[in-house]
Amino acid sequence: MAKSIILNALDIGTGSIKVLVGQKDLGTQDITILGQTQALSFGVRKGEISNPQEVSQGIVAAKEHLQKSGAAKIKKVLVNIAGSHLYSLQSQGLVSVSRADQKISKEDIQRVLQASRALNLPSNKEVLNVFAKEFVVDGEGGIEDPLGLEGIRLEAKVLLVCAFSPVLENLGSAVTEADLEIEEVIPSPLASARACLTPQQKELGVGLVDIGAGNTGVSFFETGKLIDFAIFPLGSANITNDIAIGLRTEIVTAERIKKEFGTLSFKKRKKKGSKIEIPEKSLSFSPKFLKDIIEARVSEIFSEVQKELKKISKQNLLPGGIVLTGGGSFLPGIVEFAKHKLKLPCRLGPPRNVPGIEDLAFSTCCGLLLSGFDSRERGRERVFEEGMGAKLRKLFKMFLP
Repeated sequence: MAKSIILNALDIGTGSIKVLVGQKDLGTQDITILGQTQALSFGVRKGEISNPQEVSQGIVAAKEHLQKSGAAKIKKVLVNIAGSHLYSLQSQGLVSVSRADQKISKEDIQRVLQASRALNLPSNKEVLNVFAKEFVVDGEGGIEDPLGLEGIRLEAKVLLVCAFSPVLENLGSAVTEADLEIEEVIPSPLASARACLTPQQKELGVGLVDIGAGNTGVSFFETGKLIDFAIFPLGSANITNDIAIGLRTEIVTAERIKKEFGTLSFKKRKKKGSKIEIPEKSLSFSPKFLKDIIEARVSEIFSEVQKELKKISKQNLLPGGIVLTGGGSFLPGIVEFAKHKLKLPCRLGPPRNVPGIEDLAFSTCCGLLLSGFDSRERGRERVFEEGMGAKLRKLFKMFLP
């Protein structure tokens, strides 16, 4: 009987905490979801954990719900990290090939990647991971895998993922206090990209826009490589807040109005002069008034996406277009609105290759699982070269019971 891998994905978001338990059969490569749940999230502000104790309580609530539904006890998790504190930097490293026969070894590749991390960052910032864009051997570039090639000098051009150390510490504290161990930590936009994008799209050139409650993450790929990513503190919760202010009502009512009546569609929903009525809240407003509120905030979100495209000189230049995912991309008409704003092909991107999960809000969770399966099958830590999961486990081991 073929062996299988069971992994647990934990997505800590501003609005909710989600958990997926998945099993992959190494013989058939089939994935089966063994458990799925979500709980309300408190203590997270714009994707960043501000109160680890409150977050820990939410994680425990999700764990208990899973166990009541018959899932096995969770001990280790693949967890996301989000927030605008995450950012990318271009860098490069250079080393001399160490072997006498001048064949490039795995150790040489690791050394050049390590050399690319040698930046003078502020003491409260750190490099989480190194994504190799290309290797250069004795001046010849465009090499994806230099292992075994002959050369004297090995260079690497990379994209570094950097983070604010206190946010990392809060993440580790929240997970540890929930009596869990971190296996891997993966930035949310990169996890969602793993779940929603195809290798063909990444090869052509594509952008993923993951609209969450507290923030929006973007990641861009070309020739199969990550070329840029960013997170900015705008999300679907901002739309809810704007509706609450515009209609002078409670957040709960504003969220209900957004889900029931919110749209970005250019088509008229109702006849001119008609009103949306919420009798129990004594609310009466026109569909256009609501659409204008929503459109202003969504326009701001896509303006930030456009800035990122401009930064990497990819305005109108992504053949694979833009893929929208995340809970905030449920708004009717958002695809056409994005096409109009970004001047690129756009579509919704539900998770792929995870049977039974089509909810856009679970894209990050699905990406965590798929990334974890990738790592296990390759027999190494995929996401953080130095093993950020191991680093956080060591850092918070003193708090374990």
